[in-house]
Amino acid sequence: MTANATATVAPQRVPGGRGRPGVHRRTRAGRPRGSGFRPDIEGLRAVAVLLVVLNHAGVPWLGGGYVGVDVFFVISGYLITDLLVRERLRTGTISVTAFYARRALRLLPAATVVLLATLAGAWLWLSPLQFVGYAHDAAASATYWINIRLALDGTDYLAATAPSPFQHFWSLTVEEQFYLVWPAIILITTVRRGHRAALVVLASLIACSYVLSVTETDRSAPWAYFGAHTRVWELGIGALIALASVRVARLPRRIARPLVWTGLAAVLASAVVFDEGTAFPGYVAALPVLGAALVIAGGLAGPDNGLLGLAVMQHLGRYSYSWYLWHWPMLLIAPAALGVTADPVTAVLLATAALALAVGTYHLVEDPLRRRVGLRRPPLRGVAFGLGLAAVTVTAALLAATAPPPVPVGAAAADLRAGLRGPDPGAALAAAVAAADPDGSVPANLEPSLDHAASDRPRLYRDGCHLDFAATATPARCVYGDPTGRVTVALLGDSHAAQWFPALELLARQRHWRLRPFTKSACTAADATVYQTTYKRAYTECDTWRRNTIDTMRTLRPDLVVVASSLKTSRPHGASSGADATAEWRAAWARTFGALRATGARVAWVADTPFLEQDAPECLAAHPDRVGSCAVRRDAALRGLPVRRAVAADAPGRGITVIEPLPWLCATSCPVIVDDVLVYRDSHHLTTVYATLLAPLLGRALPAI
Repeated sequence: MTANATATVAPQRVPGGRGRPGVHRRTRAGRPRGSGFRPDIEGLRAVAVLLVVLNHAGVPWLGGGYVGVDVFFVISGYLITDLLVRERLRTGTISVTAFYARRALRLLPAATVVLLATLAGAWLWLSPLQFVGYAHDAAASATYWINIRLALDGTDYLAATAPSPFQHFWSLTVEEQFYLVWPAIILITTVRRGHRAALVVLASLIACSYVLSVTETDRSAPWAYFGAHTRVWELGIGALIALASVRVARLPRRIARPLVWTGLAAVLASAVVFDEGTAFPGYVAALPVLGAALVIAGGLAGPDNGLLGLAVMQHLGRYSYSWYLWHWPMLLIAPAALGVTADPVTAVLLATAALALAVGTYHLVEDPLRRRVGLRRPPLRGVAFGLGLAAVTVTAALLAATAPPPVPVGAAAADLRAGLRGPDPGAALAAAVAAADPDGSVPANLEPSLDHAASDRPRLYRDGCHLDFAATATPARCVYGDPTGRVTVALLGDSHAAQWFPALELLARQRHWRLRPFTKSACTAADATVYQTTYKRAYTECDTWRRNTIDTMRTLRPDLVVVASSLKTSRPHGASSGADATAEWRAAWARTFGALRATGARVAWVADTPFLEQDAPECLAAHPDRVGSCAVRRDAALRGLPVRRAVAADAPGRGITVIEPLPWLCATSCPVIVDDVLVYRDSHHLTTVYATLLAPLLGRALPAI
């Protein structure tokens, strides 16, 4: 997001270095518009950083303020390309080493200060369970691959519940990945007179990247948002203006000035109209990108600084890089440090404090070091200095990862396994759930431990048998229990079905069942189309997978199908606005039950498990001496209660066995720890340890086969 080059542009000469003067536009001071400082670009930087900061602060009418990053990409593409072309015209070549030295001195000193300060703040005040991941994020940010790390993790940047304090470095990474190759492309394609080859290459990059932006947004939203391949076209649009600057500068002023205001209006409209539900970047990113391009192009031909030239905008533009670096960790860490809730008013105040840090960073670190001649000459010295700063951050991050903040624990708790070995495990479990101590501490023998809870997933995930969002067919190799067993049991549903896999797998081994799981993330077993929040569209892959699975069931002809899914609270996607959500879901479940019964199988529907108000391990890490504060009342723990009641009432009449797991999980409240066992690995999924302990109870509740 940096747009870090000095806001100057090349003298307006004909490409190829023929020396024939181009057409100059004059500012009011009489200086050629084709050269010198660009206050309009500095003001556009201010607009961009304000949009991003206010959006992250939660200002309600700027739900699309994230487009400020796209504006920065256009600015950066323009300024950096202009500097490269100017050097090519002046010297006949491009010093790639000098280019990277300038980038290192411009970016890394301030970034290093913020990275180290954020790492320390995360250790002191953020979740100890997430700290190792945060440390790795810091190292990835310093080495410019944090965007790939975020995309691989499938992070939803706009709706993340526990985002990394280093997450905003993704945009800096995208720029640097682009600039790994762009100087060489400029050098090669401008070897002859003129910029025609460079324009052809650039136009091809823009076209390909924009197509990828559209298709990838539909296919994989995290990769579309964080990937360099879907963002290159935005930098390329800015570069295109730089390459065509001579012609752009010849535009009549009566056309150029309206371009500036039209472009600015497009950027601001994007920030107001877009929100976290907008499929972005996709094709809609063209609005803020082209808007920023119009501002830059119009400023080349017809200077009209107006709003952008105001003193406050010039100051904000000057500090925009450091402010961008500081604002995100301030918004995430300061509320935890101060013990306050980050409502929009508080967040704006914290963002203002981040601006004060930015001013200090600019004057004490950013500006002095980039101007120090001794670090720029020879260029290798600047590159070495930058590499040294990156090495310092990586070393600090990796060392910190070896010593995360500890979570205090209490005495060892009773062994729940031993307590359930008696003749009536149901009664023993109910007593243990009811006796959970709300004022107790996290036991020293907790299983799984808090720092391993997030990874405590059924083996389905490791084996590739629990499908991700894109997959539409469960592999035939996914067979568990006794592969030669005469009785076939199928497990069907989303991750709330997959959480029962450890119990069913144990039963399958004990009873010699052939167990076939059919589970897919966020995909309900009910025959209805749902809206996928990550894709920001209808979850068509879920519909395809469900149809494929039912077809497989017809061939497989299982003896028993165990069905479980998270119950949805909104209407199915595509249902009319006046539709009764409960009736729609009731009918959807009836269709699924009918299709399963038609295969000849017995069917058991496991009602949904409770939802907590917070992630259980995170809550326990924050309140290790009072675990009861993480529990939730039984009457508040159920999602989709009307649907739950309707399906439970209808199912027996359709020959469906209803299994109600609430007595195994809740008394008057639903505790997160029962004796020495952690019940939930997050806010709504059972740990494999607890699910396995429920195997005898689940086995008794299943229909006879």
